Amino acid sequence: MESSFGYYIFILLAVVVGVLVIKKVASCLIRTVVTLALVLLLVYVYFTFIAPTAG
Repeated sequence: MESSFGYYIFILLAVVVGVLVIKKVASCLIRTVVTLALVLLLVYVYFTFIAPTAG
């Protein structure tokens, strides 16, 4: 049980450090490209899986 908790803390810490590094290092252009890719992915998922079942 303790090893799972330690693993969870390690992953949480790694995510926080990763976000801080991206905020410090990445330029606005890189963040814009990543955001655009996520938006396009969400639009694709919506029109592929959700929209056909709604109508």
